Amino acid sequence: MAKKAAKAMSKSEVLNSLADSTGLNRKQVSGVLDALSTLAAKQLGKKGPGVFAIPGLAKCRAVSKPAVPARKGIDPFTKQERMFKAKPASTSVRIRPLKKFKDSL
Repeated sequence: MAKKAAKAMSKSEVLNSLADSTGLNRKQVSGVLDALSTLAAKQLGKKGPGVFAIPGLAKCRAVSKPAVPARKGIDPFTKQERMFKAKPASTSVRIRPLKKFKDSL
């Protein structure tokens, strides 16, 4: 039988749990998480190195995707020829769990 999926924690539940386990108050924990997200954005942004590691948890890196020109091709659903739209260049974030975190699961 399939395992029943647990409900994900809300932001408030996460803050309360971290506050209980660290001994900090909820406002301090919220400040730490805000500072962490700001630091990650700076490191992954255009002027940063493009890599940010959260020690013991995950490694984030910015991946640049090149622009794709418009092209003529065959639609896999209708099997008719059509024009596919061009896509502009973009940057996305890839997050990879670290070995210590994966082994704990």
